[in-house]
Amino acid sequence: MDNATIAALSTPYGKGGIAVIRISGEKAITVADACFLARSGKKIADTPSHKAVYGNIVMDGKVIDDVVLTLFKAPASYTGEDTVEISCHGGILITQKVLECVLKAGARPALPGEYTRRAFINGKLSLSKAEAIIDVIDAQTDDKLALARANVNGVLSNKIQAIYDKLCALVSTAYVFADYPDEDLTDISSKELEIGLLRCLEDLEKLSSTYKSGHAINDGIYTAIVGRPNTGKSSLLNALLGNNRAIVSDIAGTTRDTVEESVSVGSITLRLCDTAGIRETDDTIEKIGVERSIDAIEKAELILAVFDVSSDFTDDDDAILDVLEKKECEKIAVLNKSDMSADTYITTEFSKRISDSFENIITISAKNGDNVPLLCEMIEKLFVENKIDYDTSAILTKARQKNAVDSACDLIRCAVSALSKGFTPDVAGMDIEEAMSKLLEVDSKEVSADIVDNIFHRFCVGK
Repeated sequence: MDNATIAALSTPYGKGGIAVIRISGEKAITVADACFLARSGKKIADTPSHKAVYGNIVMDGKVIDDVVLTLFKAPASYTGEDTVEISCHGGILITQKVLECVLKAGARPALPGEYTRRAFINGKLSLSKAEAIIDVIDAQTDDKLALARANVNGVLSNKIQAIYDKLCALVSTAYVFADYPDEDLTDISSKELEIGLLRCLEDLEKLSSTYKSGHAINDGIYTAIVGRPNTGKSSLLNALLGNNRAIVSDIAGTTRDTVEESVSVGSITLRLCDTAGIRETDDTIEKIGVERSIDAIEKAELILAVFDVSSDFTDDDDAILDVLEKKECEKIAVLNKSDMSADTYITTEFSKRISDSFENIITISAKNGDNVPLLCEMIEKLFVENKIDYDTSAILTKARQKNAVDSACDLIRCAVSALSKGFTPDVAGMDIEEAMSKLLEVDSKEVSADIVDNIFHRFCVGK
């Protein structure tokens, strides 16, 4: 991080009641003093922290706007630096003029996410809290917002720290035993050390298992709706969305390309991809659609395989099952068009092939909406088994967090294995130390610059 003083518009660009321009850095007060005149005549440097002052923005001796300036002196600010926020009238031109004045006074334009990055570097935020802030901004469901708020408040950070502290105590004991084997300075045996490690491992494995739910709530599940032509895939998409997003007709092959939309299903989000019907075809355009459908299956975290139970099981159905059997992810067989069949519609062959290939099977009518709510419940339970108390439950939401926790688990298993084979505690201590280092990556006390860059580039300018 350079030491430049930065400035940017922190409210959305456009017309509104007010706009807020944020200045942060060691010269923030100097920059503000150069373009702001308080009605009281006092300098900003003489103003107490966390106080608002009324005055004018002046450039080249001309009043640009009357504003309210709020001062946050370091380290009691969002970034940990001296920070000034100028609330001006929310017109597009007047906002540009005020920002231009601030930049002319010595600040440089802030980069995307630079304010939060400075807060992280200055120790005001852990990395998991910084990630949660962008999730708060991006949240489109109540559950994602609740999960993000919990992590901003440190629920995940506190859990990681608690496990880290336990490992720290255990490794300290191991090294005391190694350094002073004859002094009886430790009251823990190798077996007790092993038991302590197994308890930490249990906590970490439980934490790792939360990623499936956390990812589903926070990022959404990429869901491919697949099947041969005219099984009702687009009707299912429309039923889940609650509107006619996709064109539906009785003509096989109506959907020629993938159609993507997002929908909330209980506490999780589905990123739905309605695919073209998969079948052998000589039609060049349809063939491209089939290839994209296969690509969607490869990316899918959930597959809704739609079968038409009003007609016989076909070779195309069989070919789709062969494709899906090679794919490892959650899958549901959706037996559609029950409204067009009697209760005995499924042939023995149809039933056996479906039951052999799927653990989760449901019969619906996408056209009438029959059992679509039950399908939604089934989907949610695949990713979130029980109601979550977001205020107390530590939940992983990012792949990098899970990778760090899983790596720590592997290292603790190595330490336990060493102890069980009769190695001395100091040998296990090396693996324990490395496991602790992996846990630090969750909150980025030890993490590569590339990872940090990737996280903060998700932020908008001004945050």
